Amino acid sequence: MVGAPAAADAIARARRLPRLRVGLHVVLLEGRPVLPRERLPNLVDASGCFRRDMIRLAFDVFARRVVRRELAAEIEAQFKAYCASGLALDHVDAHKHFHLHPTITRALLAIGRRYGMRGLRVPHEPMATLIKVDASARRDYLPKLGRAPWAASLRARARRAGLMVPDAVFGVTWSGAMNEARLSGLLAHLPDGCSEIYLHPAASNDFVGHAPGYRYVDELAALTAPSVIAAARGLDIALGGYSDFVRQRR
Repeated sequence: MVGAPAAADAIARARRLPRLRVGLHVVLLEGRPVLPRERLPNLVDASGCFRRDMIRLAFDVFARRVVRRELAAEIEAQFKAYCASGLALDHVDAHKHFHLHPTITRALLAIGRRYGMRGLRVPHEPMATLIKVDASARRDYLPKLGRAPWAASLRARARRAGLMVPDAVFGVTWSGAMNEARLSGLLAHLPDGCSEIYLHPAASNDFVGHAPGYRYVDELAALTAPSVIAAARGLDIALGGYSDFVRQRR
């Protein structure tokens, strides 16, 4: 999130960890833009932050040319800011998976490839795997079922563009609720192919910009749990970032 207040600190930390695979989290709502407010009058509110009305914004992006121009300018500014960090671009994703929007998909693919984008997250999450881990996943998954057609379209377009796209992505249904048992279970039941598991770890559940209800501390504990580390090292899986699998598939 190159427009976030702690971006400079995050970049400095990442530079000290050369093996860390870092990507660009494109933010187009509920955050701070890179461009000044006067350049984005249709995307930001009076405080200079992105709008929070995601559904209405989605319609505006589709229907209004001026909104699309501002959106493309901000996407490009975020890619430029990331490139200026000097970090390798492992992958790209978007806040709240807003790149599922077909118009945003088109802009992201056109702009991102000019800045070296080679991998893209597509939130395709197999429910069958989730149920093997936690039977309650069926209930949690249903509200997100409407994303499936959009995810399938995004995956097809990204692969046609030559981007590396995982076969499955886990972290959508249990976003903010990934605990040790669920993470260990996912590692034990990963489907064939390339999977991504993403979390939102933090040392506190209450900080500026936190998502209500997210259990960040539990997710940090899951990532650092000895049982999870042992499972990740002991199972017959290859670990790495998007760029590692780009090289393997060539």
